[in-house]
Amino acid sequence: MVTNVSKERKQRLQTSNLVLKCLEENGFSQTFKDLLSSLPKAKGWLSPHLYNYQGFWLTALHLQGTLSFQHCFQAQDSDILLITSPKSGTIWLKAMVFTLINRMTHPILSQEHPLLTINPHDLVPFLELNYAQEKNPISPNSSLTSPRLYSTHLPYVSLPESVKNTKCKIIYMCRNPKDTFVSLWHYISKLRSQDSKMIPFEEAFDMFCNGLTMAGPFWDHVLNYWEKSLEMPQRVLFLKYEDVKEQPFLHLRRMAEFLECPFSLEEEESGLVNEIIKLCSFENLSNLEVNKSGKTLFGNDNRVFFRKGEVGDWKNHLTTEMVDRLNQITEDKFKGSGLKL
Repeated sequence: MVTNVSKERKQRLQTSNLVLKCLEENGFSQTFKDLLSSLPKAKGWLSPHLYNYQGFWLTALHLQGTLSFQHCFQAQDSDILLITSPKSGTIWLKAMVFTLINRMTHPILSQEHPLLTINPHDLVPFLELNYAQEKNPISPNSSLTSPRLYSTHLPYVSLPESVKNTKCKIIYMCRNPKDTFVSLWHYISKLRSQDSKMIPFEEAFDMFCNGLTMAGPFWDHVLNYWEKSLEMPQRVLFLKYEDVKEQPFLHLRRMAEFLECPFSLEEEESGLVNEIIKLCSFENLSNLEVNKSGKTLFGNDNRVFFRKGEVGDWKNHLTTEMVDRLNQITEDKFKGSGLKL
């Protein structure tokens, strides 16, 4: 037992030293490659491999960006972070919160509203990708109008200390794991079909169940933020995709109140809340020209981010055995937490 503990401590120290050296260098340096070789590795969905860092799986690119994000980002009390696991309503959440907090600067009915010509992923940058790819012109420490609005897929344990030690607010949205998996498989398949063969559905399902997804395990990611929302309700707002779809008016008001920019009685009576819901709806966003033919700052086709946006599409893809397996994992993982998806 003592030998195993000493071995684990030695491994953690070695990893920490490699991380520090990586931060002194740029790009995929030899030190960064040494770090990768020291971490648990598994087959990736899109990239060749995933690497386990701080208990969660990341691609090499995301890990590189995460290290810089952790070391360099200086959070401000007024910052807002939108956090999801992949394919849990990220683009919808970005659109809603961007529109919500900027409703005075960018009137909802304006023909020049940014959402009409810019994809939400470009309006609200992913911090780990922002740090990983220097070509992104948006600097995470630039003088964006306060409050600064950012996003990430990272688990809570991997957030910079400056985020944890300030009063910045986090809005976290999760989704039923069955729909999350189906949406993720379709999304990755679209990206892979451009240059390589798709991962078989059954193989991808096994990987998902075993936690081998970007920022996975899925259940640990969700549970992490659920617990933080109970511990710090003034700083972490926990939303469920299905609840927001069912009652968007209610949850948009919750977000506004949480961010301390509540709707006035005049705004509600004028129909402003419903106009935001309409502007940010899947039907509207997916039919905008920018999201049908445009590309993100990183060069991805915007159309790959839109498929159905439905609740319950998993019924068209998963077998009874698959459903039972996911339900059992979810029950076991969340037992005693009070969380149900």
